[in-house]
Amino acid sequence: MIVESPTKARKIAPYLGRNYTVEASVGHIRDLPRGAADVPAKYKGESWARLGVDVDHDFEPIYVVSPEKKAKVSELKQLLKDADELYLATDPDREGEAIAWHLLETLKPKVPVRRMVFHEITEPAIQAAAADTRELDNDLVDAQETRRILDRLYGYEVSPVLWKKVMPKLSAGRVQSVATRVIVQRERERMAFRSAEYWDIAAKLDAGADSGSDSSNPRTFGARLVQVDGSRVASGRDFGSDGQLKGNGVVVLDETYARRLAEALDGADLVVSSAESKPYSRKPYPPFMTSTLQQEAGRKLRFSSERTMRVAQRLYENGYITYMRTDSTTLSQSAIDAARSQATQLYGPDYVSPSPRQYTRKVKNAQEAHEAIRPSGDTFQTPGQLHSRLDTDEFKLYELIWQRTVASQMADARGTTLTLRISGVAGTGEECVFSASGRTITFAGFLKAYVESVDEEAGGQSDDAESRLPALEQGQGVTAVELNPDGHSTNPPARFTEASLIKTLEELGIGRPSTYASIIKTILDRGYVYKRGSALVPSWVAFAVIGLLEAYFGRLVDFDFTAAMEDDLDAIAGGREQRGNWLSSFYFGGDHGVDGSVARSGGLKKMVGEQLDDIDAREVNSIKLFVDEEGRDVVVRVGRFGPYLERMVTNPDDPEGDSISQRANLPDDLPPDELTAEVAEKLFSTPQEGRKLGADPVTGNEIVAKEGRFGPYVTEILPEPAAEAAPAAPAKKTAKKAAAPKPRTGSLLKSMDLATITLDDALKLLSLPRVVGVDPESKEEITAQNGRYGPYLKKGTDSRSLVTEDQIFTVTLEEALKIYAEPKRRGRQAASAAPLRELGNDSATDKPMVIKDGRFGPYVTDGETNASLRKGDEVESITDERASELLADRRARGPVKKAAKKAPAKKAAKKTTATAAKKTATKTAAKKTTTKKVAAKKTAAKKA
Repeated sequence: MIVESPTKARKIAPYLGRNYTVEASVGHIRDLPRGAADVPAKYKGESWARLGVDVDHDFEPIYVVSPEKKAKVSELKQLLKDADELYLATDPDREGEAIAWHLLETLKPKVPVRRMVFHEITEPAIQAAAADTRELDNDLVDAQETRRILDRLYGYEVSPVLWKKVMPKLSAGRVQSVATRVIVQRERERMAFRSAEYWDIAAKLDAGADSGSDSSNPRTFGARLVQVDGSRVASGRDFGSDGQLKGNGVVVLDETYARRLAEALDGADLVVSSAESKPYSRKPYPPFMTSTLQQEAGRKLRFSSERTMRVAQRLYENGYITYMRTDSTTLSQSAIDAARSQATQLYGPDYVSPSPRQYTRKVKNAQEAHEAIRPSGDTFQTPGQLHSRLDTDEFKLYELIWQRTVASQMADARGTTLTLRISGVAGTGEECVFSASGRTITFAGFLKAYVESVDEEAGGQSDDAESRLPALEQGQGVTAVELNPDGHSTNPPARFTEASLIKTLEELGIGRPSTYASIIKTILDRGYVYKRGSALVPSWVAFAVIGLLEAYFGRLVDFDFTAAMEDDLDAIAGGREQRGNWLSSFYFGGDHGVDGSVARSGGLKKMVGEQLDDIDAREVNSIKLFVDEEGRDVVVRVGRFGPYLERMVTNPDDPEGDSISQRANLPDDLPPDELTAEVAEKLFSTPQEGRKLGADPVTGNEIVAKEGRFGPYVTEILPEPAAEAAPAAPAKKTAKKAAAPKPRTGSLLKSMDLATITLDDALKLLSLPRVVGVDPESKEEITAQNGRYGPYLKKGTDSRSLVTEDQIFTVTLEEALKIYAEPKRRGRQAASAAPLRELGNDSATDKPMVIKDGRFGPYVTDGETNASLRKGDEVESITDERASELLADRRARGPVKKAAKKAPAKKAAKKTTATAAKKTATKTAAKKTTTKKVAAKKTAAKKA
């Protein structure tokens, strides 16, 4: 039996007994060629060889066994020699079916082959699956192969366009480019957003002594002004993204009017004009499928989608949950019975739904529609029973899955909602209406077991939140205890988090549940997107790439067309479409798809070929931001070395002539929507050529402060070297050209700012290293320096860290000698500077986390694992959850592999003929001995 992972193999083997050998393929064993070197020699001359797909013959893929899998393939072939049957027990989805097919094609077994499918790794499930096998599903294989080929054609045809027109090493992808476009569009909305200000009045009202006063019937409550003289008071939803009102019939209060009205309402008689009470009920949430598990783990546990799937994979392979890649919310009858039984035991029969609940949904692609993600087995193990067997992440995710599954079979939550309208006439004659809404949960039902979280970027109210109001009736009077004018401003649309992006992609029909984690990882790894807290922020490179794709390959990133393509691929999975015909239409053109589809537009090959020469690289790499106060366009240009800011300004040396370019560097961590006109002016004040500070009084060289790739620094401008006369005749041997003098440079200290640094500060930095004195014993010079790892002392090859940057300029020889008198401590024993910030405990290890300043910048550590802060992570604002996520990701990647040290090169020596002959003889003897040993082994095997 062959499965994908060693963990699965170890878990399954005991369930089947001694007659089975269970082995892992360790994922895919072969794939399309990764590069030209992997293409088999017989295909290298073909026009399509770079694609790894024979586009001239029914899009036949050329598969090669990965170099790292050749030993594994040999091992599996050897094991097959002693087998009388082969069970292919890979995952029960499209990719698992494809892995099984690749194994079949590569191993070419001469024994009967069975396809074994299971959705949970428990003894009954494995034994049942082994007894009920099936044939390989060729439609599923075709669907997966089509996706793989399609992604290769898309990537290998479109990515070179990005290399030529934007910058090298970029990539385009069928789903990743569309996902990036979703994020870029949201950032564009944020950049175009104009905030609107509006006011209302927040009132604290007193229902009177007769109403009673306890937690269920409070005497005082809050209300807001909603109507003035019959016109509704404007709220945030009434304004568009341009800051203007979207419609008529509302009144916008400004601060002056709101304050005057609040004063006029002081002491006015307020009466309940309506009291509307309605019953409230909320049904349980469906059990988890892949996308909802990723979303909820992101919101509730702060897990990235990749981390969620990594942990879920471990839970599945160790037999704790069912298969974790699914788009189904249905439960088997045994699972429904287990959930209902557990809910009854834990919460009582009143909290269980009167009848079993089954959750169905419209599934576009049936290939993953088996069962929801739930605890495995016919009887669920509680999180408490598994606490000692699971690590922290596994326990948290299992608890989430268990709670959601049990809650899905529980009773509705019930309660009442109450809306009060309170009216009164202000002293200035306006008739005003206040509104208050409350919700009381009278029966918690499923909320006793599980409450879904809300997205932290978008906000909202959780399902178990209560806001109680006093039991008032129409006509009752109330008193205003407080009347506070309250100003508001509209907010731009929230950035996507991983959870909200997955939800949006799912709603658009783009991608499939099993691909979301890898899509997000790809766009993060490629630098198209980075994280700021939990929010996903697009880079300027992403703006340029998406701008190019929208302008010249619009169909490839169109949401509707991408979703329609998913439906076509699902049709192949269902056997309703033929793979070769569909690929041919997509690549070469044809009559597949709706009007305007890639196929009907002439196909991908023609589209790329025709558009390439029309693409203006400067245009697509210019992202217009706004017009400055003098009417000049301010743009971000994406260059080969990164993005920068540019505008055309008057040439001071030739005011009547052509304008010249003014440029400024862009900080890596500045989100696009924060690049306002004010920020741009500040950046232009420190242009790329640097801010001139003055001349060095000693050398006369000009000193400038600049922003560099690795932070701000100061340097000197050296005079141009004098031109040398050409030699009269070329010499036979040219001496090595003398290196040009290098300008002095010095990184700014952390206490310094590029905009305020003075010439004196710069000269101090350029004077480093500073000679502290000479060690009286060793006679070695001691210097104080500012290095990439912070301030330190240096004496010969012995370096010692200084605690503060000020010590570089103040440490005395006596103090330096004291530091050197102490024993040098390394690693964790070293006396380290105070942490930059202290955080809470890590969710996985429960150890305190701190942010430290390291060799390569700030990093988070729990004392055992270190993880560098990434682009978008700020020392001051990083959350405990984000820090835990970085540590978990670092642990998952395992220890850093240290490069093997190369042996020092031996000095060449003259070899005598005798020595050379001796070596040759030794080699020959070694070869013969090896041959004998191998022969001996073979003979022994034969005898056995």
